[in-house]
Amino acid sequence: MPHTDECEACSINLKDIVKGKSNYKPFIVQTLLGGILLILGLYFTWTNFNNILSLLLFISVILLCGRKIIIDGLRKLFYKRRIYIEFLVFIAALGALIIGEYAEGGVVIFLFSIANFLEEYASDNARRSIEMLMEKQPIKANVIRNGLEVEVEVENVRKGEIIIIRPGDEIPLDGTVIEGSSAVDESLLTGESIPVDKKVGDRVFAGTYNVNSFLKIRVDHRSEQTLLRKIIDLLEKAKKEKSNIEMLVERFSQIYTPTIIVLSMLTMIIPPLILGGTYTTWIYRGLILLVVSCPCAFALSTPITMYSGLTCAARNGILIKGGKYLEHLGYIDTVAFDKTGTITKGKLKVSKIIPLNSKNPKEILSIAASLDKFSNHPVAKAIVSGAENIGAKLMEVSNYKYFSGKGGRGKINGEKYYVGNVKLFKEKGIQIPKELHELHSQGMSIILVGNEEKIIGIIGLEDEIRSESRKVISALKSLGLKIVMLTGDNNRTAETVSKKLNIDEYYASLLPNDKVKIIEKLMNHHNNHVAMIGDGINDAPALAKACVGIAIGSGTEVAIEGGDIVLIKPDLRKLPFLFKLGREALKVVKENTLASISIKLFLASLAIIGLINLWIAVLIGDVGLALAVIMNALKLQRPFKFNQTFRTLTFKSLKTLKA
Repeated sequence: MPHTDECEACSINLKDIVKGKSNYKPFIVQTLLGGILLILGLYFTWTNFNNILSLLLFISVILLCGRKIIIDGLRKLFYKRRIYIEFLVFIAALGALIIGEYAEGGVVIFLFSIANFLEEYASDNARRSIEMLMEKQPIKANVIRNGLEVEVEVENVRKGEIIIIRPGDEIPLDGTVIEGSSAVDESLLTGESIPVDKKVGDRVFAGTYNVNSFLKIRVDHRSEQTLLRKIIDLLEKAKKEKSNIEMLVERFSQIYTPTIIVLSMLTMIIPPLILGGTYTTWIYRGLILLVVSCPCAFALSTPITMYSGLTCAARNGILIKGGKYLEHLGYIDTVAFDKTGTITKGKLKVSKIIPLNSKNPKEILSIAASLDKFSNHPVAKAIVSGAENIGAKLMEVSNYKYFSGKGGRGKINGEKYYVGNVKLFKEKGIQIPKELHELHSQGMSIILVGNEEKIIGIIGLEDEIRSESRKVISALKSLGLKIVMLTGDNNRTAETVSKKLNIDEYYASLLPNDKVKIIEKLMNHHNNHVAMIGDGINDAPALAKACVGIAIGSGTEVAIEGGDIVLIKPDLRKLPFLFKLGREALKVVKENTLASISIKLFLASLAIIGLINLWIAVLIGDVGLALAVIMNALKLQRPFKFNQTFRTLTFKSLKTLKA
């Protein structure tokens, strides 16, 4: 079935939402005026003051409040060759006039005008988040050209140019700080209200605010390639990505609406022939059935719910690339985490030092760092950093030699020292101490320090676990989710991390292709309800294979492209929020759909036996029901708390965007 940009049974246009068109405001004036005319007409009818004047007032209400409704209904019928709710309401009002129920015709049009207002208001409310993001796109930048500071349009700033950012200024383009340091408010992108300290070498992004100090920034991307622009583009695209439930409702509406029309016609024709009674009575009941049974409410509720969820997530620094992924989140029962760079920081640190042969820990680290300062290997960098952290002195080294894949050697104060892995020292014939096994059992990476005769110390390094990982995993498990860890590290390291974090299951020594196979296996065992969480770079194949791929990013292009859902800031504390949002959105969709169908079937049965009239059918079955499902959908925009541990992870109001 081809996708359309318009709900099959109502007048809400999703293209207008994305483009920022606000259509609901004109409804306020015409609805108020129509309401006054309707009240006067009803008053004159009930008091028998003047029937001709009452008729004119009801016709005025129909023309004033129903002009757009009637035109839209006829236009869609003739040009799209499809029957929409506007046409059904037009037929109901016209039929009421024909059988002499003038007041009913006026009330039907007036109430449906209110329903239109509610739909447009809901659309505008959902659209406002994107509109505010677009308003946050800076227009001008202060650029240094030919030694002078000039103000230019942001679209004319070239990559590599230098821009000036003063305290209180909005940062106009993505770039890297080359001079100065300052706190930057990134709440627009990440949802976090606490400013982030930026120094030379740090990246900054368009749409964020420089809080307190002067900065010089080298532009990394042109205006159409900034992170803010990418977020807006992805949000616009996400609104067009319909969920499975949305497409199901559309298909249902295509069958449902023609069926109701046929039933209404049969109600008008068959009962008078079989049961007796006047045709006027049964035509009236058929008109009630026609109006009350239209699927407007449940056709509207799903896109509004998805839109509310998507924009709410975006305000909290989470990009969801379509309603179908938000829907899938509601079904997830297993979450697979990559270890390195996701659960851990992906950065080694010195965790333990075991001195041997009368050396102390600081001396061991000083010798190791003095040799490793010549290497760019991550382990060597971690050892140098560890030495700097404890104030260990880096000494002069002569005759340094690097052994590929093993370590290095050099002279310090005339004595030859080695630093490297077990393989290096075994080749030298030096005995490996039994203390090594203690660190191995703890899942650490081992570096040995020694001279020509013996090992003088052992350094244990480990990938630092993110401070929030334990609480996040605990919170996810409290939601009933099974937690699995995938890693390329050895089994002992994986087991150590798994025990520390109380992870349910782990798989070690995996290549990227192996991770894909594990995801396939998990999906087969869990009805495809598996989410994969990774850094969006090495985990791309596994992210793509999972039902929902969640990329933990830091504003990088690779991270944004790497998953179905992207955390703009690498903050795992967003995850309980995200899964709760998915479940709430799915719950709201199911509530709205069930309530809409149940209430309409109930009202339809009352219509057939003549227990409700036309205006009550519209008031309850259209206006009231539309208002109920819209309010239920928009509650996703309101703050709510998930649990005590993550009290701070709440839905923030739109005021956050104005910070």
